[in-house]
Amino acid sequence: MTLSPAFHEVRFPVDISLGSSGGPERSTEIVTLGSGHEQRNQRWSLSRRKFDAGYGVKGLDALHDVIAFFEARRGPLFGFRFRDPLDWKSCNPSQTPDVSDQQIGIGTGDEFQFQLIKSYGEGENGHTRPISKPVADTVRVAVDGQEQVLQSEFVVDPTSGSISFVTPPVAGALITAGFDFDVPVRFLSEQLSVNLDAFAAGQVPNISLIEVRP
Repeated sequence: MTLSPAFHEVRFPVDISLGSSGGPERSTEIVTLGSGHEQRNQRWSLSRRKFDAGYGVKGLDALHDVIAFFEARRGPLFGFRFRDPLDWKSCNPSQTPDVSDQQIGIGTGDEFQFQLIKSYGEGENGHTRPISKPVADTVRVAVDGQEQVLQSEFVVDPTSGSISFVTPPVAGALITAGFDFDVPVRFLSEQLSVNLDAFAAGQVPNISLIEVRP
């Protein structure tokens, strides 16, 4: 058996993904005590997203594209990029990413690398999500509000979401970023099963995808 990288840096057809359904899933252990009170334990520190791309398939050509994509990924063997139709920017969906959208770090004077993140909520109840699959040419970065120049002042690794500065930001400098991003996913099933008569009659094919951890 030949071992290969488990991820292909290709994106699932966007026109199909925009019609998909799905979103984040959490894993919470809930124990109901004899008193009726509950004890709840968070089993995952990060949510895991699931999608059904079948809702975005509107014709035979689109279905053929999905089959070709499935075959090229060897089913669930290789992960790939997927655009979440509800959450794919550092800002709200109706807005354009701005360099001040997300605070990704504070300079120390000797730290060159910072991870792209997206924050949800505020304060101690907020949640921070690492962004591992940014769209490279959309990433904008600023240090204390001064936008940096891609390639000459910083570079971005689109396969990990890591930002590397040519010169480390000074101690206390606020580092912010704006960007588009994809979700790393894989096919959930070993098989794509489609009944053409049912499809022609309007039945949605099941094309299940699940997020993979970076």
